[in-house]
Amino acid sequence: MYAVVETGGKQYKVQEGDVIFVEKLAVEEGSTITLDKVLAISNEGSVKVGTPVVMNANIQAKVLGHGKGEKVIIFKYKPKKDFRKKQGHRQPFTKIQIEKINA
Repeated sequence: MYAVVETGGKQYKVQEGDVIFVEKLAVEEGSTITLDKVLAISNEGSVKVGTPVVMNANIQAKVLGHGKGEKVIIFKYKPKKDFRKKQGHRQPFTKIQIEKINA
């Protein structure tokens, strides 16, 4: 059994027990969250696709922690003008574990 869920503007294909990294959520570590935007569910060969979401379907997940991703360097440069600008960015994320898919 797997499901396609949307969170943080991105879509993830998940199964029970999967650990995924999503955009940062404003919840505490160790708490349980419910993801309601389930776009599709596959159960034993039958696929149910929502329009746009599957009604009465949700996913229970446990928050394992928060963190920051790898650093990305942004470097702007204009030749012959003595203009150089270096900037770094680390995207925050939340690590969650899928506990149960309710169809």
